[in-house]
Amino acid sequence: MSANPYNTDLDRNPANYQPLTPLTFLERAASVFPDHTAIVHGPLRRSYAAFYSRSRQLASALTQAGIARGDTVSALLHNTPAMLECHYGVPMCGAVLHSINTRLDAAIIAFQLDHAMSRVVIVDRELMPLMQEALALATAAPLLIQYDDAEYTDPTDPVDALDYDGFLSGGDPDFDWLMPEDEWDAIAINYTSGTTGDPKGVVSHHRGAYLLAQGNALTTSMTKHAVYLWTLPMFHCNGWCFPWTLSAIVGTHVCLRQVRAAPIWDAIADEGVTHLCGAPIVMSLMISAPAAEKRDLDRRVQFFTAAAPPPEKLLAEMQAAGFDVTHLYGLTETYGPAVVNDWHAEWSNLPLDRQATLKSRQGVRYLPLEQLDVLDPDTMQPVPRDGETMGEVMFRGNVVMKGYFRNRQATQAAFAGGWFHSGDLGVRYPDGYIQLKDRSKDVIISGGENISSIEVEEVLYRHPAVAVAAVVAMPHDRWGETPCAFVELAQGAAADAEDLRDWCREKLARYKVPGCFVFTEIPRTSTGKIQKFVLRDRARDLTV
Repeated sequence: MSANPYNTDLDRNPANYQPLTPLTFLERAASVFPDHTAIVHGPLRRSYAAFYSRSRQLASALTQAGIARGDTVSALLHNTPAMLECHYGVPMCGAVLHSINTRLDAAIIAFQLDHAMSRVVIVDRELMPLMQEALALATAAPLLIQYDDAEYTDPTDPVDALDYDGFLSGGDPDFDWLMPEDEWDAIAINYTSGTTGDPKGVVSHHRGAYLLAQGNALTTSMTKHAVYLWTLPMFHCNGWCFPWTLSAIVGTHVCLRQVRAAPIWDAIADEGVTHLCGAPIVMSLMISAPAAEKRDLDRRVQFFTAAAPPPEKLLAEMQAAGFDVTHLYGLTETYGPAVVNDWHAEWSNLPLDRQATLKSRQGVRYLPLEQLDVLDPDTMQPVPRDGETMGEVMFRGNVVMKGYFRNRQATQAAFAGGWFHSGDLGVRYPDGYIQLKDRSKDVIISGGENISSIEVEEVLYRHPAVAVAAVVAMPHDRWGETPCAFVELAQGAAADAEDLRDWCREKLARYKVPGCFVFTEIPRTSTGKIQKFVLRDRARDLTV
């Protein structure tokens, strides 16, 4: 076979090839629209020129502190301007951003700091006690930097940490920041919920972040200068890559330190918000707000949700309030959403119950995702497109993670057969849309947060009165799902729901505590395995 003639003497060089990175989005936005408002936070208005300058200062200051390519910089921050600056300044010095879930307990944070080999930790003042508790448990001894947000005014005890703004002031606003040496270089590490054992560190690369950030803009129909409200935590899959998306379309970030109904409605109405994302709990929070907190909108606002499908009634209420709701699906391993329920115009003429059924489907692949399918995990063949035959949802493409950090075995298992195995079970319909039917890892998604049923079960098993425990998801009007614990008590032992709830509250984050306890004989197979599918059926009929 002859060589491809179009490859002869036509080589890559700096003139025709540059690594893809979302960092260039901010550089362009600051160059073309320097005075356009990039960030709104309370009374703060920060231009793209200032955003870019401060991000470069952060990169410079980190470099002066000895941070180099491949080092990890952790951030325990709310949705504040500092978190946006970290998404640019950290990778601008070649480092890897580790965004920490603010709802985790100290032990898990300590594990992450050690596993990621964190060199620097940037912490919101409100969250400093949690970080100090985590550092006391960790072997890592990172440089500690405290961020004082003007929107947080509660008094706190002084700590031995550098001041964030002071740290930035020592950096060069014209710092010649580093492009990645290779677009496959790591840009971020995010930890899974740890469904089996310790959490796994998902490594994302510059290329994938660049592509998914643009995919977000195309999928959500974001026009130039769109206004995005931060109701989605930026620690969650790097805010689904929207910190980078907004620079690509020269949009405005409206930061929101705490997700509460009144500030959400005020921001949407007063700041001209066009787009926001969040779990169904955010929609419920908005719709259930007192009439005095709600605002009339003069435009349609785009709301993108993931996790459990919103109830039909909630969708109807959001529609009436001025929101168009679109269902997304993805995982930490796919940079956040990589599947969208692309809506067909003619579906809007269908009865509301039929529309709700169609909206409950996860959908089809994002543009930057090359392949999405439902396969038989044993044969690796596609299941029939009949909407009934279950298989495992699998992904292929440039918006799939590099792999799990320092975990070769888990990486190889996740990529077996040349596909990323999501662990989610679903079906595919004749029109190609997929729908999740179960989660093979028994992850419960509550308010957009993943909860490991195994973790909750392990806590229950440590209670002296518990002989057997099985935790499954049950429906919840507000959170979408909440853990439901089925319990068999040890012979002669006594405990009630309040006893076990108090026990769990001492050992778990509050959102992981079961909303319901059922004392019953737990069904098992002939080999003694717990039949969770039976328990799920029971839980669907329960209410909190």
